[in-house]
Amino acid sequence: MKKLLSLILAVIVVCTSLAACSTLEEGDKGAVITMYLSEEIYNYDPAVAFTDTASAKLLSLMYEGLTILDENGDWQKGMMKSYKYMEPEFEGDTYKLEVTLRDTKWSDGRTVQANDFVYAWKRIMKPTFECEAAAMLYDLKNARQVKLGDASVDDLGIYAIDTYVIQLQFEKDIDLDEFFRTCASPALVPLREDSVAVNEADWAKRASSMITNGPFDPRKIDFGKQLTLERSAYYYRDTESSQALDKYVIPYRIIVLYNYGDSAAQLEKYENGALFYLGHIALASRQDYSSQAEVVDSAITTSLYFNTNNELFAKKEVRQALSLAIDREAIAESLVFAKAATGFLPYGINDADGKGDFRTVADKDGALINTAANVSEAESLLDSVGVSGGKFTLAVRDNETDVAVAEAVAEAWNSLGFTVTVKQYGSKFVASQQANQSDIYEDTYYEVYDSGEFDVALVDFNALTNNAFASLAPFAEEFSGRGILIDQSSSDTSKKTHITGYNSEEYNALIETAFAAESSEDELAALHDAEKMLVDDMPVIPVVFQQDAFIASNVLSGIKSTYWGRNFKDTKMKDYMGYKESIESELNEDAAADEQ
Repeated sequence: MKKLLSLILAVIVVCTSLAACSTLEEGDKGAVITMYLSEEIYNYDPAVAFTDTASAKLLSLMYEGLTILDENGDWQKGMMKSYKYMEPEFEGDTYKLEVTLRDTKWSDGRTVQANDFVYAWKRIMKPTFECEAAAMLYDLKNARQVKLGDASVDDLGIYAIDTYVIQLQFEKDIDLDEFFRTCASPALVPLREDSVAVNEADWAKRASSMITNGPFDPRKIDFGKQLTLERSAYYYRDTESSQALDKYVIPYRIIVLYNYGDSAAQLEKYENGALFYLGHIALASRQDYSSQAEVVDSAITTSLYFNTNNELFAKKEVRQALSLAIDREAIAESLVFAKAATGFLPYGINDADGKGDFRTVADKDGALINTAANVSEAESLLDSVGVSGGKFTLAVRDNETDVAVAEAVAEAWNSLGFTVTVKQYGSKFVASQQANQSDIYEDTYYEVYDSGEFDVALVDFNALTNNAFASLAPFAEEFSGRGILIDQSSSDTSKKTHITGYNSEEYNALIETAFAAESSEDELAALHDAEKMLVDDMPVIPVVFQQDAFIASNVLSGIKSTYWGRNFKDTKMKDYMGYKESIESELNEDAAADEQ
């Protein structure tokens, strides 16, 4: 009787809530695909979500920039309908790029306008807003001065000269192909000022306050349980005509389920047909599924970030010794879908003129990093600088992949005489202070990372675009994207360095050379030298290059690979109406269990 009552209550709850996603609505609106796409994230702000593997996968479904990158890393038009590039007409004039936007709407039905890009890009460039993506916009007129507090953000070379026309002003001639590849970065998507500015801290943590312009709209975020993405009815669709709802986006809903316990339980649900797609395969089962998984290189380097202001790590010889002790080959083998890191930049980053691969070119004469451990050399280095050990903490996200890497690293470092504590960070519940707002969860790992108050942090570094400059420039002081530190007592300011505290005059000079280069060959030569110096100085230790692996039911088709994960816009589900009853039953069982 109690179970029956719980079931009745659960059905009442899901049927009376407009936003409820634990039941399927009546009518043939399209497939509802249940999946485990990625680990959970707690902040959907595109400007800051680049320290874990899950963020880009989700954000690329919700937002779209001026361009997009296809599976080959080439740019295609996204929000951009057309463009016109103009050289200076007179002395003192600037290079200008005018971009006309395609006709589409936000998820609330308002048109996406030029001002939405202007707001989002100016937000990144504010001197008090910390964002490593800032360096990607330094070609804009006055960009560096704005970021370092020497000019007003209103002086930034981006303007809405018409409702749907953006004018970008540059201080020099630019490589348009390179710029358009950069524009595909998830960090450079448009944002609605009326959504973001009213609650800067929390707007991207609630579905109710997020307004998106991509193919899918977050309709429900139930932390620890599910994320429901629903097809946007406005994504490039002519809503005043009889144009089909699935003209540009085929699936009706994607329900990302997190409430199936551990990852092994998710595999069981996949085998039983309750999940149709797994974008994260349980670590213990990867070897068993390796032959049937689709695997591609991803633009992610799992790395160890040092707090170089910590006296223990002040000397690069100590950092080098800690790097030498790591057996990257063994770690990559244990992860199955990974490669031992031979440098900082992962595969998929373009070399000169967008041709070739930066990593392949960098390693042609031998890897920058020896992937096998060399404990004896590590011990010799430590002896040379008089270091015999020390205690410190290794901060890590509480997902099984990162924890496995952190524990392997800690074991290697402990063998050198250090005492390393692996500290896992997840989320913390924050009750809403307002009756009309939902509760949220804060990302405690990001809080520690963003504060810089860590000894060592394991970071899944996501390349912001497939341009090497974007990944290497933030380690230079004026390109860090962290702006300025203002002394409230004296109004004095100072430039913020990279989050690691790394600041090398020689490295800064190499990035300046790359930025000022007049040819892609000269730029890439300086960037290759910069990576060599970064790997030698070791403010970060690259460990493995992550790979993107997934398995999908044979009832799904049209899943496309992209630079940042998967594109489900064209995904079809065979006989999805036939699966409706079983999916609905499974979801209602979960709802009933929650009520109990």
